[in-house]
Amino acid sequence: MSETSLNLTKRELTGKKAKSLREQGIVPSVVFGGKEPILTQSEYVETDKAVRAAGYHSPIDLMIDGKKQMAMIKNVAINPVKHSIDNVEFQAIKASAVVEATAPIKVVNFEASEAAKAHLEILRVLEEIDVKAKPADLPEAIEVDATKLAAAGDRLVIADITLPKGVEFVDKELDTEAVIANVYDPAQEAAEREAKAEADKAAEEARAEEAAAEAAEEEKKEEA
Repeated sequence: MSETSLNLTKRELTGKKAKSLREQGIVPSVVFGGKEPILTQSEYVETDKAVRAAGYHSPIDLMIDGKKQMAMIKNVAINPVKHSIDNVEFQAIKASAVVEATAPIKVVNFEASEAAKAHLEILRVLEEIDVKAKPADLPEAIEVDATKLAAAGDRLVIADITLPKGVEFVDKELDTEAVIANVYDPAQEAAEREAKAEADKAAEEARAEEAAAEAAEEEKKEEA
């Protein structure tokens, strides 16, 4: 049993006719994985709440006309103007089957690191990663410990992740040295940006002076 659930009812309206459902605060959806896709619908508020809770990484218990079906969210179509949910696609799954999911990567314990104590900051490079496991073993997030970070230039990579029991990476050829986060010195970067800006300004002034000198030289030649 998952921690997120959503009540669905079967629907008949499809295509452009489904627009009337959205106008009534109802989200059209489809459940794949059976012999035939099941056309469904649900209340917008409850759908939005369930989608936010489950994301693409947690199983969700669907109640389709009173019948329970475990599923994963396969795709969420967002309205480009209203930024609201237009449609949801679910993939039916079995509790005993291994499924793939995209899990967010959570950096933990950075505040306990020497880098944090030195007032350095961390820049995220990789936010999520594909994993596979049985539904009950799928984690809400993949954690990577940042305690060891100490100086600017230090980094966290895929190899620093310790996967929970029963969880594997989907990509067997995943680059374990792929960077998750880098440590940087904000004060040093600010100083470097300022120095670059001053250098650019000086170079621009030098080019302007050179152009002015060339113009003056041309003017003298013309007068002569």
